[in-house]
Amino acid sequence: MEASPDESANALRVSWTGAPRQQHLIARFVFLRGLGFVYSVAFLCLLLQFEGLIGEHGLMPVTRYLDRIGPRTSVLEWPTLFWLASGDAALQLFAVLGLGLSVAVMLGIESGVVMAILWVIYISFCHVGQIFWGYGWEILLLEAGFLSVFLCPIRSLAPMQARSPPPLLVVWAFYWLCFRVMFGAGLIKLRGDDCWTELTCLAYHYETQPIPNPLSAALHAMPMWFHKLGALFNHYVELIAPWMLLVGRRPRIVGALSIVAFQLMLIFSGNLSFLNWLTIVVCLPCLDDRFWRRWLPAVPAARGDSAEPSTLRTRTTAALAIGICLLSIGPVVNMLSPRQAMNTSFDPYHLVNSYGAFGSVGQIRHEVVLAGSEAEAPTAGDWREYGFHCKPGDVRAWPCIASPYHHRIDWQMWFAALGRPQDQAWLIHMVDKLLRAQPAVLGLLAGDPFEGRRPRWVRAELYRYAFSDEPGVRWERTRVGAYLPAMSLDDPRLRGYLGARGFGPVSTGQ
Repeated sequence: MEASPDESANALRVSWTGAPRQQHLIARFVFLRGLGFVYSVAFLCLLLQFEGLIGEHGLMPVTRYLDRIGPRTSVLEWPTLFWLASGDAALQLFAVLGLGLSVAVMLGIESGVVMAILWVIYISFCHVGQIFWGYGWEILLLEAGFLSVFLCPIRSLAPMQARSPPPLLVVWAFYWLCFRVMFGAGLIKLRGDDCWTELTCLAYHYETQPIPNPLSAALHAMPMWFHKLGALFNHYVELIAPWMLLVGRRPRIVGALSIVAFQLMLIFSGNLSFLNWLTIVVCLPCLDDRFWRRWLPAVPAARGDSAEPSTLRTRTTAALAIGICLLSIGPVVNMLSPRQAMNTSFDPYHLVNSYGAFGSVGQIRHEVVLAGSEAEAPTAGDWREYGFHCKPGDVRAWPCIASPYHHRIDWQMWFAALGRPQDQAWLIHMVDKLLRAQPAVLGLLAGDPFEGRRPRWVRAELYRYAFSDEPGVRWERTRVGAYLPAMSLDDPRLRGYLGARGFGPVSTGQ
């Protein structure tokens, strides 16, 4: 018997906004556990590092930043809870709340309200984190976190709620997000560096990437055919696999698994924060319940019977889809542009963004090495180097394993070595903090060579680093030259630079 027009319209609405066939209940269950894990890592990084980075005595204090932009910025233009309070107590409170809710999601909570709270807290930090929260995976977490609000039930906390199945339009929004993440990364490589078309980039990448891990040296030593094969696989995953996500179930599964395998390879070859972990999570909705039932037979059964979505949910989902289409215009134009920009937002809420990674690969690794001295007129033997958790420094120290954790100051030191010292206001402020032996900033480092005492001088030197073949030595390094000259607290260059950029006058108590 042929269905009536009303029945056909109703079936279409159900399939796109609720899908009683429960095709993505397990997918949602797995995705939210993964997103809760990534959120928990992100908030743990905040809790352990905010004081030295953006706290009251940090390198780029939130209060000072908001005071500077406040007169010309509205809350809608710069959405953050810290317009209300921006001291260390407020930062700590919201970091703890975010961490607690993230762990709850990781342990099984499925609630659109909880996901909305997490998104509001994290975007609040990103808008005041300045360069320390200016990475592409921050806006990726925000976009995925925003979509997760509409993926979840609103009136329930328990997982696997059949009465509130994931709307298919939201699932497709994740397909579109995963597509942009990977295809944007593929395009920026073709446009950014000839070594990607010559298939030679990986011959340098393992050594010059921001934070190598213990396997990076062995991978760097592999023959050129290995690196070229890796570059070809990179192009397949970033330029071909994304299209497979959009053309049908079987190609989508193959494409998603290819992306997951690629991200696992990146996790094992370096420390790229939680970027690769988050990319895997974003791709999980591409794997439907038929796939998960085959590989995870112990997943609990759905709770309750399926039901037609409410009118409010249907309209909200439709409005979300229309909004994503409109907000996608900027990212699509950017991807098509020969001047493509990586990791760019087109709205203050980071709802639909452009992505990309390693558009160019350096062939030489430079490191900025900070050192202090207590001597009145220091000689070569009087300087003691400051150690970082993961950034190469001591040539005998093993590369670390940190991913998915993000040592933000270590990453900024890598970027500092690529730029001019006069453009690194945070680093020059760090010199001031080290001269004062400021505990919050010293807490970002692996250790204090002066055990809490104030050095008389601090300087920064630029070195070239390369993996070493010598037994017991992990790196070999060659001095390039001075990066910042030796400075003391009363150095007029230091006081003038910081004062001109809003960091002074600075009291001796800071």
